[in-house]
Amino acid sequence: MRSWMKSFLTLRFENVSRLNMTNLVLFGPPGSGKGTQAAFLIEKYNLVHISTGDLFRYEMGNNTPLGLEAKAFMAKGELVPDSITIGMLRNKVEKHPDANGFIFDGFPRTIPQAEALDALLQSMGTEVAGLIALEVDEEEIVGRILKRGQTSGRADDNDEATVRKRIAVYKSETAPVFDYYAKMGKSMNINGLGSIDEIAGRLSDAVDSLL
Repeated sequence: MRSWMKSFLTLRFENVSRLNMTNLVLFGPPGSGKGTQAAFLIEKYNLVHISTGDLFRYEMGNNTPLGLEAKAFMAKGELVPDSITIGMLRNKVEKHPDANGFIFDGFPRTIPQAEALDALLQSMGTEVAGLIALEVDEEEIVGRILKRGQTSGRADDNDEATVRKRIAVYKSETAPVFDYYAKMGKSMNINGLGSIDEIAGRLSDAVDSLL
């Protein structure tokens, strides 16, 4: 990259940091209503939504260098290295230097990913403001997903054993990351039961407490 472009991006990122960006990590088990609430937060706080699923679809669908690398690993049945995922994340973030902040949907899922995300945001002069996890009882989650399975067409939404396994994986992946940010005083649990508006109100109060 040319030196003038590096200086330009640096200046843009420095300007972003002065805006007190609101960067949130949103967690929630499958069926918790996380997607609905993410949309609420994005609209209310004018945040840019980032999910690994969307990143992979874009990069792979457009056959970008990172997308091609990811395809090569997946073709061999191997996990895509964190370095590729973080590279995709960096590309997305750098496309929005004037953003009010970002909402990371279910990412990071491991401590190394959390550390990489922190390093990326620190290079922009900002940081994760908080991790918010929607808490919903497992039996409620199972009931919601099985009901959803009647119309979703997804086989994994119709098998209770598979649903419970997905919840178990979520819990095992999330706990370390939740604790990682909790040590910094940034992790919060929010009651995910109630109407959409009630949950949105709790989330709003949580985010406002971070501002």
